[in-house]
Amino acid sequence: MGKGMKAGKKHKAPSMGGGMSSAQMAQLQAMQSKMEAAQAEVEASETEASAGGGAVTVKVNGKHELVAVSIKPELCDPDDVEMLQDLIIAAANEAMRQIDEISQTKMSAVTGGMGLPF
Repeated sequence: MGKGMKAGKKHKAPSMGGGMSSAQMAQLQAMQSKMEAAQAEVEASETEASAGGGAVTVKVNGKHELVAVSIKPELCDPDDVEMLQDLIIAAANEAMRQIDEISQTKMSAVTGGMGLPF
């Protein structure tokens, strides 16, 4: 037996405070559904970005996957492969940044700017 406890007495666990009301729970579930829908919308979206004045264009989906690369034929100089690589990286990074921006916008609309992580 614990110190200070008498035989036959039950120790009561401390309460965690007020529970969630059913209205609050319903509100959280509705927000969760909206967040899931917004995430699905983001994942279904695609964005396109280019570099080098349109010489290299890439397309990225909402899952941060590179899905297409377009390179103007006149850019394919075997003596300057580094420039082509740099342009692809620049275009891909811009497309990824755009997807992040779309995701932030959609999630902020759902959470009402509450700063919740997603």
